[in-house]
Amino acid sequence: MNPHTRIVVVVSLVAAVALLSISVGHGAAVKPVKHTVTIEAVAFQPDVVEVKRGESVVWVNKDPFPHTVTASGTFDSKEIKPGESWSYKAQQSGDVPYICSLHPTMKATLRVK
Repeated sequence: MNPHTRIVVVVSLVAAVALLSISVGHGAAVKPVKHTVTIEAVAFQPDVVEVKRGESVVWVNKDPFPHTVTASGTFDSKEIKPGESWSYKAQQSGDVPYICSLHPTMKATLRVK
């Protein structure tokens, strides 16, 4: 291989690698973040969950009886039966206090950045 051909091959390979790294870096899909709150022993764990706008939170009921995830004017899961879950996609920034409407002493906060 003559020197000119060798340079063309090397430059082509460098360009191909650069193009591939750019396309992978920008074209790769970002997996949505999902946060989990466990409902167990008549409590939300964690009692404060911090998320970014657009991220989802899933509440999983591990108690042997139903619960709700209710934030006045923002969201209401209705009854979440034992072993089931409910999710919500955070839209507005700010602190959103919520309770279980069936057990009002159960309180927690969704903090949306």
